[in-house]
Amino acid sequence: MNKILLFYPPGALFQRGEDRCQQNVDDGSAQAMRACNDLGYAAAVLLNKHYEVKLRDYQTEGATMEDLHRDLTEYRPDLIMMSITNTTIFDDLKLINEIKDKYSPIVVLKGALFYAPEQAMLDLLDLSHVDYMIGGEVDFAIGEVADYALRGEGKIEDVLSILYKDENGGFKRTAFHTWGEDLDSRPFPARELMNNALYKRPDTDEPMATIQTARGCPSNCVFCLTPEISGKRVRFRSPENVLAEMTECYERHGIKNFFFKADTFTINPDWVQKMCRLIIDSPLHGKIQFTANSRVRPLSKETLQLMKEAGCFLVAFGFESGSDEILKLIKKGTTVEENLQAAKWCHELKLPFWGFFVIGFPWETREHILKTKKLILKADPDFIEVTIALPFYGTPLYDTCKDNNLLAESVLGSDFFHSSMRGTMHLTIDELMKLRRNILLSFYLRPKYIFKKMGECVTHPGVFINYCKYGIKLVVNLFKS
Repeated sequence: MNKILLFYPPGALFQRGEDRCQQNVDDGSAQAMRACNDLGYAAAVLLNKHYEVKLRDYQTEGATMEDLHRDLTEYRPDLIMMSITNTTIFDDLKLINEIKDKYSPIVVLKGALFYAPEQAMLDLLDLSHVDYMIGGEVDFAIGEVADYALRGEGKIEDVLSILYKDENGGFKRTAFHTWGEDLDSRPFPARELMNNALYKRPDTDEPMATIQTARGCPSNCVFCLTPEISGKRVRFRSPENVLAEMTECYERHGIKNFFFKADTFTINPDWVQKMCRLIIDSPLHGKIQFTANSRVRPLSKETLQLMKEAGCFLVAFGFESGSDEILKLIKKGTTVEENLQAAKWCHELKLPFWGFFVIGFPWETREHILKTKKLILKADPDFIEVTIALPFYGTPLYDTCKDNNLLAESVLGSDFFHSSMRGTMHLTIDELMKLRRNILLSFYLRPKYIFKKMGECVTHPGVFINYCKYGIKLVVNLFKS
């Protein structure tokens, strides 16, 4: 039986399973590592095809390169698949070259970087030791890639959204911008191979599973890769299928907390209502809790109330900016008034919420960013993150930055906290970083905020300890040189 190793490499913590936000977890303000669902989906597909599979998230385990090499020596996989990020790609390729030279496995790289990539970008990378690159949805590709590479079965040119090495050493592309439709037919991630205890709810440290409820986003945000990678038409799983995965997590793995992964969980109010009603009417009600991302449009107070009744303990909004001018320029499709309305509803319902904000868009001035700070303090979320705009290849933001000479270097190797940009048309990158620090400290160090969080933790000392850990991490990161 052919052996396959699926892994995240040792090193700093990155959300390697994400397509649009491959967050640097170590340098963020309050992010927790999410489950390695991309590896889990791949493992489930391969197990169904009767491959022997080993799955390791070395980075989140805190494992070392010695651990990786020990596994390669003892397990001797015929094929390996490693998830990469834009930020880590150069180090990832150095590691792959070393592995290929020493152990000679078939090498598959998985990452959004390889979705319909520009040839000029590929030319920057040493791909000489790579055999296949999966740029799209891994569960619609890895099984067919393995069958072709290991068993000589199928037609590689029919596999969606990949690049494969031809007989001359060059790479050929298959069809991009075409997606698998039947999400209910996908197996659930192979959590029996995942170390589920690694992926924790930030406040309680309890295991938290990621469940992808939908793929695709109809929005036009200039900075986001999702419409390019997953399509502008949202493909939903049935609520019944989602509930079945939740039930498996609860009954087989003892997991009671869930992150519903969707680019906007609330985009279809009817779907959300059916999902929440199913949970409320199920044996899981009162035993599980979940968090989800949402846009402020479309949204209603009734939807948020039903989500809370079903077990939602926190909702996350991509507010992005406190300037209507900037919201229009980034094609967010929302307004500052709608941002404040969503915040008001959450406060009224006593539903905690997270606010995500981005500064450093090409057109931004200091005044624009101060409006964002004003929005943050007025909306008063429970938690916030402020990142620097990152112009991914393939996004309109990248083209705008390139056209206006705002790129200091290649976007490869950069992240939300170590930007590849020179700054905006009006502010330097150093000025942006100082503004980010000012916003975060002004928000989190308010006596009102600190006493509020202390009050919430009176009966939950463990939660208070975790808040303190994240607070210390925030301050340390903000004052690192």
